Amino acid sequence: MSINRVNISGNLTRDPELRMTSGGTQVLSFGVAVNDRRRNPQSGEWEDYPNFVDCTMFGARAEAVSRYLSKGSKVAIEGKLRYSSWERDGQRRSKLEVIVDEIEFMSRGQQQGDGSFNHQPQAQRGGYNQQAPARPAAPVQAPPVADIYDEDIPF
Repeated sequence: MSINRVNISGNLTRDPELRMTSGGTQVLSFGVAVNDRRRNPQSGEWEDYPNFVDCTMFGARAEAVSRYLSKGSKVAIEGKLRYSSWERDGQRRSKLEVIVDEIEFMSRGQQQGDGSFNHQPQAQRGGYNQQAPARPAAPVQAPPVADIYDEDIPF
């Protein structure tokens, strides 16, 4: 048995590119920079070393997601790794990419105040920042008192 799952979070390195296959499937391609924190052997200071990860998303969601992403957007991605190899100009090339199953937008600048991407005015949305309608408080009843002894517990 093998498991092929990847979770990463980082920032987009470029604007996403949306294209369509000859069969009509939408394909969204973008890159994500993920920092790896290591100690510099010369200075002893902690430094960030970026890793650049190619990501691809397929299907109808790809087009919808492309509207909300741009270079610098912070995202969290869950998916699986896929290795591809091909030949171009007589040279063998290859890459390892993440096929995106789930994506979460983490950049607050692109979202509305309640975390949604809806373009309605906030008063019509009813997100987390909206106050719940007032309800009359129901009287709280205390549970009945029961006499429990050690002998009553089965263990």
